[in-house]
Amino acid sequence: MPKLTYFGHAAFLLEDGNTKIVIDPFLTGNPVASVNPNQVQADYVLLTHGHGDHLGDGLTIAKRNNATIVAPYELAMYCQSQGANVHPMHIGGGHTFPFGRVKLTIAHHGSAAEIDGKLVYMGNPCGYLVTVGGKTVYHAGDTGLFLDMQLIGEMNEIDVALLPIGDNFTMGIDDAVKAVEFLKPKLAVPMQTFEVIDADPNEFARKVEEKGFKARVLDFGESMEF
Repeated sequence: MPKLTYFGHAAFLLEDGNTKIVIDPFLTGNPVASVNPNQVQADYVLLTHGHGDHLGDGLTIAKRNNATIVAPYELAMYCQSQGANVHPMHIGGGHTFPFGRVKLTIAHHGSAAEIDGKLVYMGNPCGYLVTVGGKTVYHAGDTGLFLDMQLIGEMNEIDVALLPIGDNFTMGIDDAVKAVEFLKPKLAVPMQTFEVIDADPNEFARKVEEKGFKARVLDFGESMEF
């Protein structure tokens, strides 16, 4: 049975058997991070885009563990130039890895990293459909609401949907609730946030359940099997 652990912000650890998949590991400098990046073990690191609060400690974790970074092509090539093992992908593409299957979805956002005081373009942002142990997790990345979420829900049986709720840079709570209606996951989990994008995950959960869907708020550091 797969296991999901919430590290804070948009960072998660997905485990199935001996395989450990880290998604958007922004830990250093994250005021709500539940783990030290030096303690994180990973076989794969999935990055949705190049912003510092998602690329985060991805390179450090990947190189220390000899893990493979999976990312949209431009971001993957940047990570390769920094000495990481990479598997580049792009929007709409899928690939079967030893642990299961990964497919990239669109995400309406930006993607750039601040390097030496300058913004460096990192291609398109993305979301991920990750299938492990016969279960599918949808990590939306940073995104606004988009109608094609309905298509994602029609074409995939989503067990867990991880959705931003912070507003300002991404969907707010009401848009994220509409995303649940489109995606029809078995369980919706909000990605809690901080500072300007602080939002109440319990309000999200309540509104999701009012629509007839299930939601669960994960505390920082909390794990669940699904």
